[in-house]
Amino acid sequence: MPHRHVGQISAWLAGTDIALLELRGPGVSLTLRQNHGTVVVDPDGNGAGPGKPAGGADTVTATSVGVFLHRHPLHEAPLVRIGERVRAGQTLGLLRIGALLLPVPAPRPGIVGGVLIAHDAMVGFGTRLFELLPLQR
Repeated sequence: MPHRHVGQISAWLAGTDIALLELRGPGVSLTLRQNHGTVVVDPDGNGAGPGKPAGGADTVTATSVGVFLHRHPLHEAPLVRIGERVRAGQTLGLLRIGALLLPVPAPRPGIVGGVLIAHDAMVGFGTRLFELLPLQR
């Protein structure tokens, strides 16, 4: 895709409530992520934009479209905090799909290195939600 079109598409996206736009074709991929009117361009579609985890870290991604919740709707405290040690399968966050709340589990033991999405933000399949650092030995 010619780069001159990316600026125009980014401007259009900033004027909407769309959080993620992915365009893919043979040999080309473009991902645009929006957060409150700021659009981040990821030309390779690999998530290597701002917030890419440091070496050894993993990202925990959304397994469905929905609304990301960092805390349960009936509680004020987040499910996990940055720097917290978590076990495999522990719920890190929730995806709200209508009235359904799906847990976002930790894929392995680790330390929460970052929450990459704002509470109550719309997410798509594969959206990076958490950075999970390896446990120190």
